[in-house]
Amino acid sequence: MSEKVSTSIADQIAAWTDEVAKVDPLAAQILAAEERREQNSLNLIASENYASRAVRQATASALTNKYAEGLPGKRFYNGCEWADSIERLAIDRAKELFGMEHANVQPHAGSQANMAVFFAVLKPGDTILGMNLTHGGHLTHGLEANFSGSIYKALHYGLNQKTERIDMDQVREIALKHRPKLIVCGASAYPREIDFAAFGQIAHECGAILMADIAHIAGLVVAGLHNSPAPVADFVTTTTHKTLRGPRSGIAMCKAQYTKVLDSAVFPGLQGGPLLQQIAAKAVSLAEANRPEFKQYAQAIIDNCQTLAEELLARGYHLISGGTDNHLLLMDLRANHPDLTGQQAADWLEGANIIVNKNSIPFDQRPASLTSGLRLGTPAITTRGLGRDETRPLAGWIDEVISSNGDESVLTRVKQQVLQICEAFPIP
Repeated sequence: MSEKVSTSIADQIAAWTDEVAKVDPLAAQILAAEERREQNSLNLIASENYASRAVRQATASALTNKYAEGLPGKRFYNGCEWADSIERLAIDRAKELFGMEHANVQPHAGSQANMAVFFAVLKPGDTILGMNLTHGGHLTHGLEANFSGSIYKALHYGLNQKTERIDMDQVREIALKHRPKLIVCGASAYPREIDFAAFGQIAHECGAILMADIAHIAGLVVAGLHNSPAPVADFVTTTTHKTLRGPRSGIAMCKAQYTKVLDSAVFPGLQGGPLLQQIAAKAVSLAEANRPEFKQYAQAIIDNCQTLAEELLARGYHLISGGTDNHLLLMDLRANHPDLTGQQAADWLEGANIIVNKNSIPFDQRPASLTSGLRLGTPAITTRGLGRDETRPLAGWIDEVISSNGDESVLTRVKQQVLQICEAFPIP
């Protein structure tokens, strides 16, 4: 099977780019090429997903033309009647879904949502406590090269080396010793359920503000398949893609007492005019996430990820914490392939049209540019409609590619199998 696409899919691609092609054929070619790449590959990147056609149409709406600095009812521009309506709709849906008292839907991304919380309640030099990046945290949880680690004094907790789960005793010990102003819980590469209640108790003990970054698990939280931080967190931030399956953007939420400082931190503190087309797409995706079928989708994400984990474990691979509770898993390549880096493995898999990302693993001795691990996730393939039966062979193909040391004949053979699955399960 070649890497062409079926006639119906080709027509769909052309429909998305027909107006662009009239104005800028070269740009249209690039856009169409990306559509083909997405159609012809199996995406196992845990932080990516496919937005619905409804969400994509919202991002291309007339709202892309409108400036609306300020908040609904308090704009610095006229002509904001419908801008106010769509933003209020997104706010109300976010509050309802996540169970928070206030929501600001203007952050352009999850990092800006996190930055807004920091700017709302911290001063430069204040102490924060977040998860170590190499143990599964995020850049904005205190990495020295990031604003969170350069403006603030960042301390870190990590995983217990034996259990490979968050060491809550360590969290409590550091928190009580250093009394951070803000504790950040949440992760970008942690395969187990996070105990938000335990973090809430520790924050209460040391007098810290608690921020839960649920960017990766937001879809699982609103589906009731992961415990919610809403009862204990002062702030909750999230992206709106990943498991939530909306546009690439962010939301920052808080208890009512922090409403004014959070809103001021977003505008004028960090951003000017909000991207109203993205806010419209957030409103649409939040409506989608409030439907019964979304819970079925979220459960299928977990089922597929656990199936993938079971199959990889059966082939002798070491997975961090021994498995997964959510949408992602972390493969430690050192036991089976001690000389192989995550970068090389990811490149070989891309050669077979299986898209993953290299990822540092706890206590990794290799730099982040190479790593000793891979992060795999199932939100995107689940959106395409793959179930347990279709997910199961993926583990074998991953093992074949890695064990072959990138043998071109193996990559070609696996790619043909991948293309068959891709044609049977087209992207939205």
